[in-house]
Amino acid sequence: MPDHRYFEGLIKQIADLLRGPYRPPQYERVMLPMTVLRRFDCVLAPTKQQVLAEYERRKKRGTSDDALDMLLNTVANQRFHNHSPFDFEKLKGDPDNIAQHLVSYIKGFSPNVRRIFDFFEFDGEIQKMHEADLLYLVVKRFCDVDLHPAKVPNEQMGLIFEGLIRYYNELANETAGDHFTPREVIRVMVNVLFINDDALLSTPGTIRKMLDPACGTGGMLAESQNYLREHHRDARLYVYGQDYNKRAYATAASDMLMKEVDHNGGGETIKFGDTFTDDQFKNETFDYLLANPPFGVDWKKEQKEIEGEHDKLGFSGRFGAGLPRVNDGALLFLQHMISKFEAVAPKEHKYGSRVAIVFNGSPLFNGGAGSGESDIRKWIIENDWLEAIIALPNDMFYNTNIGTYIWVVTNRKEERRKGKIQLIDARERWHPGGSEDSRRSIGDKRRHLSRQDIEDIVRIYGRFAEDGTSKVLDNAAFGYTRVTVERPLRLRYQMTHDAKAEFSEKFPELNDDIDAIDEAIGRRPNADWNEAWATISKLLATRSARWKVAAQKHFRACFTQRDTDATPVRATGRGEGYEADAELRDFENVPLCDDIDAFFEREVRPHWPDAWMERTKDKVGYEINFNRQFMKFIPPRSLADIDADLRAAEGDIVRLLREVTT
Repeated sequence: MPDHRYFEGLIKQIADLLRGPYRPPQYERVMLPMTVLRRFDCVLAPTKQQVLAEYERRKKRGTSDDALDMLLNTVANQRFHNHSPFDFEKLKGDPDNIAQHLVSYIKGFSPNVRRIFDFFEFDGEIQKMHEADLLYLVVKRFCDVDLHPAKVPNEQMGLIFEGLIRYYNELANETAGDHFTPREVIRVMVNVLFINDDALLSTPGTIRKMLDPACGTGGMLAESQNYLREHHRDARLYVYGQDYNKRAYATAASDMLMKEVDHNGGGETIKFGDTFTDDQFKNETFDYLLANPPFGVDWKKEQKEIEGEHDKLGFSGRFGAGLPRVNDGALLFLQHMISKFEAVAPKEHKYGSRVAIVFNGSPLFNGGAGSGESDIRKWIIENDWLEAIIALPNDMFYNTNIGTYIWVVTNRKEERRKGKIQLIDARERWHPGGSEDSRRSIGDKRRHLSRQDIEDIVRIYGRFAEDGTSKVLDNAAFGYTRVTVERPLRLRYQMTHDAKAEFSEKFPELNDDIDAIDEAIGRRPNADWNEAWATISKLLATRSARWKVAAQKHFRACFTQRDTDATPVRATGRGEGYEADAELRDFENVPLCDDIDAFFEREVRPHWPDAWMERTKDKVGYEINFNRQFMKFIPPRSLADIDADLRAAEGDIVRLLREVTT
């Protein structure tokens, strides 16, 4: 029996017919929906006549549409049906009217399939092929591709479709990264998700649920089911997904229908909608969640609704921990996924949830203490949900060469992992080329993980020990207290002509008082503002002058300047010590594992003896500085070596100059 590669090759050959009206990156607009259509045609062939007969009988009786759809699905023995008199052979028999008949054939499908082709926007492609005299040729060639389940089982059909999705996404590498994650990255994620669940998944009758809230073309869900088929054939994994890109949604929904994947009931498992504002799985929980949300996704369009949920619902909603900056919604996806955690209650057969999500570097460290990003990290780490972060090699994705990281988040850590976070540096584990089958780059994807690389990463993860590429740290190691460090304000007082003019412009009614101060104190500078103001206050009292606070503040602003040699300004009112200079204010991030007072005496006091800490403004933040943990010290070269290199370079320059002049 031919394998899936054989059928992939046949379909790719048909795509060559499109050359001219279509560019290669556009082939998927035709080939994916046509493959779906041909598969459905073959699947429904054995029951076609029974469905048509039942359709005619029920229509005459006036059966409602909803009841009719359910009945015809039962007759077809599938989750879909087609009550059109056409099939591919009949379409091929009428070349002159093939466009009209093909549209009619698609409209004969049950609503769940019609919706898929609406999102594929396939009517437009039918018209385009018809106008280019290609439609009949394409349909005729697809008639020769026998995708009947007796020849192509569901598992193999899934591989065919996954292969085509991957191939056409690679052709369109400028957008592939938006909807397609490299398979080897998914394999790492899936292996890590299931790593400790062998016993659970080997239990007969086990049913687990998985969600990808940014599912794209469904590659992560497909690879997860492949893993279960390879390792736990008796386990059932219900997969669910949501996406806001029409063509990606249509592709994923088609894949799920074609493979007849395990599903909970007869409902659709792939939903269309904006995950942030139109959660299609509201109030549901899942055992596993994974995603590769778009890097740096902007959520300005959804800002009003997201902020409303944050403000009104707090932790009762999805975004209670905080909101990241509006140009990067990565951490919104993670909060959304955490909101769907299953409780840990083994007696009720609830075993918690595990998340694997791909991020770029921004969620690791963007935002200081008190920011939305830091507060989200704080919430996750202080709840002891962050299990591990795996740094992947650069140049792994189709449309970006930046560094990427897999976060593993769970509410059911192993006992040995509790209170700990594992960092794995896999940035140097790679092989050249876009895939194991090709050393050629695919867009920005110039590297791939081999099977051995994947096994090594998973082994390091499972070993949970420290070595050159693995660090195991306490949760507190990623937290810090942002302490405000103040230094005293030092002001020098002096009466000047320009300052008098500036003050008079705002408070002309006080000119007589200013002249009196000028005459009594003079214009010599005074490096002690405390003394100067005490003298001025007594003078004003003798004149029965009662200045408002605004006038006093403006007087100091006009007649003083900062002077590092001046006497510190004493705090007013009941405050003790000195008034802080806002321009000299600084902040120190003190690790949570360090004593703040000891840190201050050790790190701050030697530089600023007059500084103090304003502890009422303390903020706790969290960041994950990956590079710092794996930084390797390279000692500087000796001066003798540097001098030798310089002398050698000078000799080369002299030699080259001689060659030019001779």
